[in-house]
Amino acid sequence: MNDMTVAQAGVTLDDIRAAHARIVPHIHRTPLLHSRLLDELAGCEVHFKCENLQKIGAFKARGALNAVLGLDDETAAHGVATHSSGNHGAALAMAAGVRGIPAHIVMPSNAPAVKKAAVAGYGGQIVECEPTLVARETTLESVIAQHGSHVVHPYDDARVIAGQGTTALELLEQLDGIDVVVIPVGGGGLLSGMSTAIKSLNPAIEVMAAEPAGADDAFRSFGLGYLVPQENPNTIADGLLTSLGDLNYAIIREHVDTMVTVEDETIIEAMKLQWTRLKSVVEPSGAVTFAALLEHPERFRGRRVACVISGGNVDLEKLPW
Repeated sequence: MNDMTVAQAGVTLDDIRAAHARIVPHIHRTPLLHSRLLDELAGCEVHFKCENLQKIGAFKARGALNAVLGLDDETAAHGVATHSSGNHGAALAMAAGVRGIPAHIVMPSNAPAVKKAAVAGYGGQIVECEPTLVARETTLESVIAQHGSHVVHPYDDARVIAGQGTTALELLEQLDGIDVVVIPVGGGGLLSGMSTAIKSLNPAIEVMAAEPAGADDAFRSFGLGYLVPQENPNTIADGLLTSLGDLNYAIIREHVDTMVTVEDETIIEAMKLQWTRLKSVVEPSGAVTFAALLEHPERFRGRRVACVISGGNVDLEKLPW
């Protein structure tokens, strides 16, 4: 299957189940946490699917593993490549290590040192570039030309989406009687994968996306009915700055019921509560879902809610309080 075919392919429940069988020896079955105090504050029963406790500290491990472990031997022999300043680079490096193949990660020169250290720690070969999208893409092209590496897109890829969807398979096994699942959205890999699984298994569950108000391209795209590019995003939730992917948008339009936006102030409040009351390290992007409950309580009152905490990778020198 070439890259174009992968990008245009759909994602089914069977794909997600196959992905789970493929990656389950290499991932954590992340826990579901609950706090009565947070129930009282939110006015509903809320359970947290803790992908911040996943390998590499984020759900990204699932999609990267499915993409890498699914490659044929001839393709895999040339290694994999991507450009990333965050969790996807570390996830791909980790997945490549499991497969025993090289991973070339193009990273902007201004990427946080902690994220470069994570990529290097998993054995990724970092190629630095100027901090522009053009530079990232052209540098990635040169890496591909030099090594023949297979590109794994962080979210606009059916294999990655299927891997992220395995989060929902676990969630639905862990908790009965869910009324609504709240999922963060940036590029849309997690949202499109999880919504596919949820609506395939229990269409009565409401699937809601949560997005920062300062990076609301998915919210606007969902409402307008056509893809709106992200322009000048400004939010503390640095993992949700990217534009929604084409394949992701098509799936989201089919399976997601509603979207809400939240302000950065609420994200910080949610983060503090999760750190202090849930005793869990949550990054701003992972706190967006609980922020939705705090900012829009009328949508959840009296319901059983599952919030996905997408990641917990934070720079302790730059906490927002």
